[in-house]
Amino acid sequence: MTLSVRVITDAQHSAWIASRPSVSFLQLPEWGRVKAGWRSESIGWFEGSRLVGAGLILYRPVPRLPQRSLAYLPEGPDIDWLRTEHPGIGLDAWLAPLLDHCRAKGAFQIKMGPPIALRRWDADTIKSAMAQEAGPSRLSEVLADWHSGPAARVIERLKASGWTQQSSAGAGFGDVQPRYVFQVPLAGRTLDDVFAGFNQLWRRNIRKAEKSGVVVTEGGRDDLAAFHTVYVETAHRDHFTPRALTYFERMWDALNDVQPGRLSLHLAHHDNHLAAATIMVRVGTHAWYSYGASTTADRDVRPSNALQWRMISDAHALGCDVYDLRGIADTLDPDNHLYGLVQFKVGTGGFAQEYAGEWDYILRPLWAKGFRAYQSRKG
Repeated sequence: MTLSVRVITDAQHSAWIASRPSVSFLQLPEWGRVKAGWRSESIGWFEGSRLVGAGLILYRPVPRLPQRSLAYLPEGPDIDWLRTEHPGIGLDAWLAPLLDHCRAKGAFQIKMGPPIALRRWDADTIKSAMAQEAGPSRLSEVLADWHSGPAARVIERLKASGWTQQSSAGAGFGDVQPRYVFQVPLAGRTLDDVFAGFNQLWRRNIRKAEKSGVVVTEGGRDDLAAFHTVYVETAHRDHFTPRALTYFERMWDALNDVQPGRLSLHLAHHDNHLAAATIMVRVGTHAWYSYGASTTADRDVRPSNALQWRMISDAHALGCDVYDLRGIADTLDPDNHLYGLVQFKVGTGGFAQEYAGEWDYILRPLWAKGFRAYQSRKG
């Protein structure tokens, strides 16, 4: 049967997500309210009258020409990518109506991030590669502990169908969303199991934070301003551009108005001042470490380790199967400035996972070329 795509309501989309084990929080219908400067809509794939897939599209209009836009589905859409639920329907049958829908909406280009895992490396495998004196300089050069044949076939089909993969610029963060992430499995494990899976340094740092008097609590919306102050300090120290406080307030309102507690703010205090803070988002059985901030002065009491342990414990108590530390770089080079982030996350004893990355389809070549030129001039 032919699939069709049409706009669905937020309620329909939310009901679809509630029926799934998990969908990326970037595909929640309310995420469109977070992204100022973008239009959003929820779409559904229908087999006859039955909803069989869904996605959130964000439209970025061309300046002064709003009838043309870039269509973006971050970490989506949620369709049967691996043909496990609808083996008789090929990938082209899913994507062709998406192209038609976006073309009719005036899009000149579609960008999407198929939420399918390609490869996985256990922490021990990564640590072994790091310990080699003249070992591989990239994670992608290390033999994976697991790989997905069906996901690899999806990649080949995308290429054959005219989709192009966005370059990762060699560091793993070239995509708009991270291609490589680090996750801690929680399903079927006790908290003692999870703690035992941490390396010695992580266990020692968690205990050090406790002995030093670091106190972790859950904050409210009013505490976002304090979080943001430390976040700006972190941005200056680590050389990235910070988001405005209003962005985090929109995140809080959009995600928690629909489902209270979906976004949580965790605060680590030491000597009666804020030493570090983090934001966690949960959808279904998946929890994500979304943002973090810490002061330079309090690093020695290890508030970041204490916060991660609290968020992992909370995710476990909420029945999550996975705690997601989000992006890491594709580097095993000690001289790379992102190497320390890989080391930090590997210490949790989980696994690194490579996703399909982000893919583009050009619907109107001249418009797409002009938009790229505008973006490059904008910097």
